[in-house]
Amino acid sequence: MKLVTYAVEGGAPRVGVLKHDGVHDAGFAGDMVAAIEGWDDFQLRSESVGREPPVRGAKLLAPLHPRSMRDFLAFEGHMKGAMERLGRPIAKEWYEIPTYYKAMPDTVIGPDAEIPWPAYSKRIDYELELALVIGKRGRDIPAARAMDYVFGWTIWNDVSARDVQAREARVGMGPGKAKDWDGSNVLGPVLVTCDELDGRAIAMRVRVNGALRGEDNTANMHHSFERMIEHASRAQTLYPGEVFGSGTISRGSGLEIDQWLRPGDVIELEVDGIGVLRNLVGAPLSLP
Repeated sequence: MKLVTYAVEGGAPRVGVLKHDGVHDAGFAGDMVAAIEGWDDFQLRSESVGREPPVRGAKLLAPLHPRSMRDFLAFEGHMKGAMERLGRPIAKEWYEIPTYYKAMPDTVIGPDAEIPWPAYSKRIDYELELALVIGKRGRDIPAARAMDYVFGWTIWNDVSARDVQAREARVGMGPGKAKDWDGSNVLGPVLVTCDELDGRAIAMRVRVNGALRGEDNTANMHHSFERMIEHASRAQTLYPGEVFGSGTISRGSGLEIDQWLRPGDVIELEVDGIGVLRNLVGAPLSLP
């Protein structure tokens, strides 16, 4: 099932189902995280979806505003390309531990939204990732059972201010303002349930202004989604609606290929089985 959050002009966001003829309302009054938490009830309510005509004027929003966001680094190709540009070796610990940083859910925007360019940065970058959405509560989850806790998949554009990131990295605490501003995380266009899609071996590609810049497959991840879930859930409870990012694919960012975004660029992130997450890059904001 391809789930969406949508709105009609002047209306509140609603949960819907994307079918071949458009968006159909799912008859659910809560948000997407609430739908995931009450999935059995949601499925009963949505049995009649498709019997009515599609919603006219439906505008897709971010499919969910996550309860939390953990962003991992799973693709060795990206690590090699990025570290080469930065003039640093890959730490041996990267091969041993599926490490992550936490992003801020309130920064999330959706498909076709303009990506704001923060006034404090001169160099922002796209990053193509596959996002896994947790579907049920669990703690100390072994890798062998980890996929039982997956609800579905969406696309994540982890936008980064590279000049700020280079300075923050010297402190050793991980990214801060290099990742955190309104609109710095983009999710969408749909949330595909795990009964329809297995995200462990799917092709991904990124285009800027129609030109292909990179492509990869999740089968090439050094750290699996199962290991991510096992690691993150050690002594900590995971809840429905939490998001795990795969990390950037090989050549999935401008950093690796020394090609940088400009205002007005159109970014298209495509994942087989999910679709295309498309956004326009806005002009740099003025300092107050």
